[in-house]
Amino acid sequence: MSKRSKGANRTDSPRGNGPSKATPATPTAAKAGAAKKSASTQATAKRAAAKKPVTKADAAKKATAKKSAAKSTAAKKSAAKTAAKKPAAVAAPPKPSGGKPESRLGMVRRARRINRELAEVYPYAHPELDFRNPFELLVATVLSAQTTDLRVNQTTPALFARYPTPEDLAAAVPEEVEELIRPTGFFRAKTKSIMGLAAALRDEHGGEVPGRLEDLVKLPGVGRKTAFVVLGNAFGVPGITVDTHFMRLARRFRWTESDDPVKIEAEIAEIFPKSDWTMLSHRVIFHGRRICHARKPACGACPITHLCPAYGEGETDPEKARKLLKYEKGGFPGQRLNPPADYPGRPAPPAPGVAPGAVQRPSGVE
Repeated sequence: MSKRSKGANRTDSPRGNGPSKATPATPTAAKAGAAKKSASTQATAKRAAAKKPVTKADAAKKATAKKSAAKSTAAKKSAAKTAAKKPAAVAAPPKPSGGKPESRLGMVRRARRINRELAEVYPYAHPELDFRNPFELLVATVLSAQTTDLRVNQTTPALFARYPTPEDLAAAVPEEVEELIRPTGFFRAKTKSIMGLAAALRDEHGGEVPGRLEDLVKLPGVGRKTAFVVLGNAFGVPGITVDTHFMRLARRFRWTESDDPVKIEAEIAEIFPKSDWTMLSHRVIFHGRRICHARKPACGACPITHLCPAYGEGETDPEKARKLLKYEKGGFPGQRLNPPADYPGRPAPPAPGVAPGAVQRPSGVE
């Protein structure tokens, strides 16, 4: 073998001095390198962004964002102050059905309980018009439209002293009647109505007030409300009197959602037995006039708040509510000059300028 061959062999030998293969990098080293490269890239991007000039559009966007944030913070602070100043709402009494929508049966039971409890509160409830006979009650009820019963009671003594019968009123001079009833308002229209019904009673009913609904509503100025007042209090025929007070309370009690008197009458008639209709009307109207007022009911002084879904619509503070009570409940005179014997309040005063007892009449038929 030649020397050159031997040298070649030595060169290829593992123990030779020639170049060797590169050692592959470990996974840890690869990750470290990638992290350094990423950090370097991010730093470069930041320096580039810092050197980039801010445009007007960018500045406007930043300013708008700051203003929006400031407004939002101010609004939150204002809302917090308002909430702190606003008094806490008065919690309504629990619903009869435990918070669930009230069933028809539940409403009927609650309505009848309201009637029973109002009977205890107003055992003396009665029609608040002075009258001695059906004719006087009929005329007084027609005159009570758009005015108070008190004003009517202060006006009718002189009217009935001069025209005690339908025949007398039918033959009266209209201008003289107008002058007598002027205090009740709408005196010309009311004169026409009461003289017209007086003539109808004279000519068609023998001078007597009929005791049937269908006959009464045919008389001038007489509607269902007036007819039921007369039937219930002069003839003992049950009827529901849907006046403004009754309508308001029936809706507050959730007995009805209607604002049509005829529909309300029909719906209430299905809730209560017929024998309760007349006194139910008196009790609800009494409550509406004394406690459950139209504009500001005295909720804090109401004895049936636990049964009323509308509790909280009015004044709930007991002391303030007591100051809102009217008539005998507030220590004031009633509306009748000659109230029934069991009425606990004071009689109403006569008309201004009329001496007490000057034109007094016996209490009306109950």
